Order: sequence, then structure tokens, then C-alpha cells
Amino acid sequence: MFRRRRRRERRPALIVRLVRRWGWNPGRVASEVLEWVEVLVVAGALAALVMTFVTVRMHVPTGSMIPTIDPRDSFFVDRISYYFRDPKPGDIVVFYHTDALAVRSVVPGSPADVAGITPGTRIKFINQIPVADGGEGIVATLPEETHVYLIALQKTDGGQYAHRTFSLGPTTPAMDSLGPFGLTTSEKRLRYVKRLIAVGGQTVQIRGGGVYVDGERLEGPRFDREYTVSNDARMRYGVVPTLVPEGKWFVLGDNSSDSLDSRYWGFADERDFIGEPYLRVWPLSRFGAMNGYFGSAP
Repeated sequence: MFRRRRRRERRPALIVRLVRRWGWNPGRVASEVLEWVEVLVVAGALAALVMTFVTVRMHVPTGSMIPTIDPRDSFFVDRISYYFRDPKPGDIVVFYHTDALAVRSVVPGSPADVAGITPGTRIKFINQIPVADGGEGIVATLPEETHVYLIALQKTDGGQYAHRTFSLGPTTPAMDSLGPFGLTTSEKRLRYVKRLIAVGGQTVQIRGGGVYVDGERLEGPRFDREYTVSNDARMRYGVVPTLVPEGKWFVLGDNSSDSLDSRYWGFADERDFIGEPYLRVWPLSRFGAMNGYFGSAP
């Protein structure tokens, strides 16, 4: 006769075995709760590792990358393969960049308070210089007694952000921040999505609707669009031949008529690179590979 094999008793979860070693012998219900805690902790840790080193899901909140990426598109970003290779000009890249100075507090009765600046205001430009080009340190570069004015986004009564210009008054000797005007700020860094145009050591210029790198016009479907320049005083890079510093990138939005990019704030830092979009997952009508992955369109 065959002996019936004894059913193997399930081994307790690691967390249950640990608490038993510490002298607590939990009952059945407590053990089940601890097992669920272990599952959630492990799942959270794995998710954090994936989001940090492998992939991240995001979208572009503006129309700056139309027609390649619509504002409603949701896509995944490849992070892991770029530990072993570098992006190349023409790729769509995702990177961290300073978007604004967020006003944390305003001193009552200060020039900033009198000008109407409120906490939560997002400062984008200081004297036509984008804060992405140096943050509050821009103030230190201004000549003494230069009148300081800010271009910022401020919430309206309807809860929407609107552009406003604030006048703060002249700089004084040794002024190196917005603090003397009564402002306390912090950098607001966002994930940007743009087209990589040129890297450190290359010279870039936009003219006649095209982009020229080291004197050669960029051709092909990745650059088959009209790139614009204007006499906007805030547009300072690429409107004339611009040398990209080492370790930096020159990036543009595919919809350059509606993109705040390197033409305004200068250069992206290679160290702030996150990865490249590779799979669009929403809307379903646009589902598929992107950015040249798996033979997809650029």
C-alpha cells in the first residue's frame, strides 16, 4: 500500500518569523495581517526600483511636442538602456529642468508685497532672463541700481494661472537674491520632454525655418518641421550661431511656435537626463512604440 504523503506545512512569512524571534508569537489573524504588510512593502519596494531605474510613465502637459506627442498622450520612458548608451541628436529626451521659482512667503509691506506677489506665484523670468538660466543668482549679475521686474504665473480667482509682470524696484550693492525685496523662493523642477538637437561642442542656429548644426542643415523626418524664431527679447539662444557648452544639450519642442525651450533658457544638463519615451499607452488609438523604438516612427 502507498502511504499518503503528509501535506507540507506552509512556511510562515519572513516577517512572522522575525517577530517570533523578537519574542512575539502572533495569532492567526495577526499573522495574516503581517503577511499582507510584507506583500505591500515588497510590492512598494519593487515599484520604487522600477520607477527609479527602469521606466516611468508620464505625459506632456502642453502642446510643445505636437504632432509627435499630443497633450493627452501617456507614455512610458526607457531609463535602463541609457546606463549603457548615450542619447543622440534627433532623439526625444526626458530630463529634469528648473521650470520656475515658487514663491514660498512674502514679507508684509515689502516691495514684493506692494507689487501684489502672493505665495504660490511661479516666477519664470527676472528682467527677461529665464530663471532656468540661473535661478535667484540672476539678480547678482544685474548692474547696481538696475530696476528689477518679474514675469510670473499667478493664480486668478478662478483658480487658473495667468501671466503677470511685477515691478520690484532697483538693485542695491551686493544684492544677490530676491530676499531683499521680501521674497522667499524655492526652485520648481519638472520633467521636460524635448527633441535633442545638438550636444556639447557643437554650434547650432535656426534660420529660414531649419536647424543648422555646425553649418549643416538637419534633414530627415525627425526635423521635418518649421522651426521658428522671433524678435522676442526673451529668445536669446540659437537665433544666432550658439556654441553648446560641454556637458550640455540644445533642445527644441517639435511645435517650436508653442514651446519654451533652449531658445529661451539655454541648455539642458546631461546630468539631468532621465530617459527616452518608447511606448505610448494612451489613447488606445495611438497605442504603440515611439521615438524610433522597434522600428517605429521618430
